[in-house]
Amino acid sequence: MIRIGLDIGGTGIKIGAVDESNRIIAQTSIPTRQDLPFETQVDQMADAVLGLLDPSVDPRLTMDQVESIGAGIPGLADDNGIVIFCTNMGWKNVPLRESFQRRINKPFYVDNDANVAALAESIAGVSAGTSSSVFITLGTGIGCGIMINGKIWKGFHGIGGEMGHMILELDGEPCTCGNRGCLERYCSATALIQMARRMVAGHPESLILSLAGNDPMKIVAKTVFDALREGDPFAEKLFRRYVSCLSQSIANVVNFLDPEVILLGGGVSKAGDVLLNAVREEYPKYVVYGDMPMPPIRIAALGADAGIIGAAMLS
Repeated sequence: MIRIGLDIGGTGIKIGAVDESNRIIAQTSIPTRQDLPFETQVDQMADAVLGLLDPSVDPRLTMDQVESIGAGIPGLADDNGIVIFCTNMGWKNVPLRESFQRRINKPFYVDNDANVAALAESIAGVSAGTSSSVFITLGTGIGCGIMINGKIWKGFHGIGGEMGHMILELDGEPCTCGNRGCLERYCSATALIQMARRMVAGHPESLILSLAGNDPMKIVAKTVFDALREGDPFAEKLFRRYVSCLSQSIANVVNFLDPEVILLGGGVSKAGDVLLNAVREEYPKYVVYGDMPMPPIRIAALGADAGIIGAAMLS
């Protein structure tokens, strides 16, 4: 048997067939089209799934072999498969499960993309075998998936895990959610880029600007880490500020949940040991019970495959 996973993103939708060993055995993708009506978007996703299940290409891939279909979205859905909101797709209170099942009559599940990534890592990634874990994605925004006793923890109303909108600084940076001082404004890749652009505006001698071809708009998170590795003092100052904010946030998670392991994913996590070692050293300073064992911090292992694998695992 196989399961189908859809990783629905703002620019593209990845579709994969996952076998019983939680491996992607076939994959395709289509561009995201926010300009299309909802039903047309669903039709395109269903067509992509049907195209993937072509026995003339691979006899393992037939509809009879499909046990279920799951979708991970950058938004919120309820247990009935209704997407309450998904800004990247322009969806609000749309019946994704019902609409999809009109085209393909298979069990269909939908959940938040960070939740499905956390699920994938807990079964087939670095947190496999643990009883509890928190997966934090450091990307355009901040995503968070919480696993407790092998299940996604979403809270009573389904909105638990919105770590990106925990308040880190009272009356701090304005956030797109309408609040101020949200973690997302300090620890996302977007936040790091914005901090770097402000830095080079006052310090054009920084290597960060040079590595970006002297164009601040070409600065990305990797630019900061490249400058850091070259010993740029401005990149070092910026990095220390970033690590401090992230470490305090991780300590808040530890103080509140005490998970067995914490995973970092998303674009910023590609910095690898540079980021990992700094956070491992910094975050225990903010944990209340400093003399107790603390959760290890690890880089998520499944990378871009986590969305497909986790979505396929939904049930």
